[in-house]
Amino acid sequence: MSTATSTVRGTAAAASITVLPVLIAISFVHMMNDSMQATVPALYTILEESLHLSYVQLGWLSFALNMTSSVLQPVVGTYTDRTSKPYLLPFGMALSMLGMVGIGLAPSFWVLLIAVVFVGFGSAIFHPEGSRVVWFAAGGKRGFAQSVYQVGGNGGSSLAPLMTLFIFVPLGQIGALWGTAFAAAAIAALLWIAPWYKRKLADQKAQNKSGKSAKSIAGMSVSSRTVIVAMGLLVFIVFGRSWYAAGLSNYYQFFLIEHYDLTKQQAQVPLFLFLLSGVIGTFFGGVLGDRIGMKKMIFLSIAGTLPFALALPYLPLYWVYPFAFVIGLILNTGFSVAVVYAQHLMPTKVGMASGLTTGLAFGMGALGAVVLGAIADHIGMAAMMRMIAFLPLIGLLALLLPSDRRKAAA
Repeated sequence: MSTATSTVRGTAAAASITVLPVLIAISFVHMMNDSMQATVPALYTILEESLHLSYVQLGWLSFALNMTSSVLQPVVGTYTDRTSKPYLLPFGMALSMLGMVGIGLAPSFWVLLIAVVFVGFGSAIFHPEGSRVVWFAAGGKRGFAQSVYQVGGNGGSSLAPLMTLFIFVPLGQIGALWGTAFAAAAIAALLWIAPWYKRKLADQKAQNKSGKSAKSIAGMSVSSRTVIVAMGLLVFIVFGRSWYAAGLSNYYQFFLIEHYDLTKQQAQVPLFLFLLSGVIGTFFGGVLGDRIGMKKMIFLSIAGTLPFALALPYLPLYWVYPFAFVIGLILNTGFSVAVVYAQHLMPTKVGMASGLTTGLAFGMGALGAVVLGAIADHIGMAAMMRMIAFLPLIGLLALLLPSDRRKAAA
């Protein structure tokens, strides 16, 4: 047996082992990254008063954050698929740190907008590379690994109401400077991950030189046309889900204040329940997706939200809390599954696949933040919340996706 062959076989064997310490570390970094992103919508009620912003301006902040952090992800992913650079990860986090300083000290809307863009750039660099780290560390447990990673991100996002309650309401806009601590912790973790990541990239190059090729969905080859159509459907489905999630995460607190006469602090509780249950749903969605199939999980996660979404704007206050929890739980069961499904469709372009699902689709969905803000300004917050309740209908399109399960032998 040649040395080269032994190296490749050893690399393949190592690739089947799940590297839990790395998964936990990159999940922690994901939490810190998304906590910084969550600072922007968490500050909305504060910024509305301190800088006298309109709903449309708040929507533009969401648009700037998500377009930079999300739409750039496929670009970064495509570039790093060809030449990945592990130390881009701490560099991107340093950009986010600068953005947090700018948010805390911004004297006007335009300075605030530029600071938000810095946070977005940092996130755009992190997500495709973070997903590639997960791909390497997953071993034979893709769904589980992606869920661990996404739980970190969703956990960070769920901190937004708590930050509003305990930091931003007492301290005001300058409380955003606390986000620099998140960035510093993430940079430290990434400097620990980077050498391991560099070794895995070298192993991958050796495996590619051996002539081994990755298989596509369900372990079988599929045509390029099928991949393109399936990815288009998947991006549109995630896009629709992100519009609905943007409506709740950015504006539902205003609906609660107007419709139920809640205080700013009280309005954070249903929002926190929605985000917290999303963390739980994200984890169990990945586990269930491995068992029942990714296509089924994607369909159930979005279409299953529909009856609860339709009822939410009409509920008495005491029902708002359990419904917000259930909506977040169901909606997010397909979060990590969609990413894994895309990676199986495009196994040799993991960065691009991750960027398209966690990046482009969510970034285009961020356009919804601007549109929904403008709609709320014109027809009222209550009417806008009733309108977006129909968005989970888009989940029915998941029935058209190709199956990720092998067909049983006749």
